[in-house]
Amino acid sequence: MRRVAVVVAACLAGLSGFAFAEEAAKPAAAAAAPPQLSADECAVWARELGFARALAEHDAAGFAAFLHPQAAFGAGRPQPTRGREAIAAEWAGLIAGKGLRLRWYPQRVTIGGVGDVAWSTGPALYQRLEPGAQPRYLIGQYQSVWHRDGDGVWRILFDDGIAPRPATEAEAMAFERGRREDCPRR
Repeated sequence: MRRVAVVVAACLAGLSGFAFAEEAAKPAAAAAAPPQLSADECAVWARELGFARALAEHDAAGFAAFLHPQAAFGAGRPQPTRGREAIAAEWAGLIAGKGLRLRWYPQRVTIGGVGDVAWSTGPALYQRLEPGAQPRYLIGQYQSVWHRDGDGVWRILFDDGIAPRPATEAEAMAFERGRREDCPRR
């Protein structure tokens, strides 16, 4: 899960013992047939990639701009983080990129029947940056719900995912190979 504050805090603190969910995320291997997405779904795909890029570029203002003002991160937790400012504050360490590098990309995007709600999911790769850190890589899966606001811009409304598990170097490389910038259009 790309938004698990406890795991992120543990990684940033350099703790060696992690508790991971028994449900392990699947490796980033691409499915046999890529999804065929609509133009609107591809717009969400592009927004998801832009959101990940804002984090990778340590752009706190850009990161916050992707969040709905009343977003809820860790939506499946008993106490999710609520609101753009609170989420941005919780993510400040990840955005700074000092102890942990997080990358993700979409593999699926689906628009709901009303046309202004979308769901996206894909793998998330954490890389601990401390020299000799073990495990070096963790892999999980994220799920986001996007809402197209009145201004026509897609923003994240809900976010959660599968807790990351230790990953091998080979799984980290498979994650990298699975990334695609181009949206698989219909």
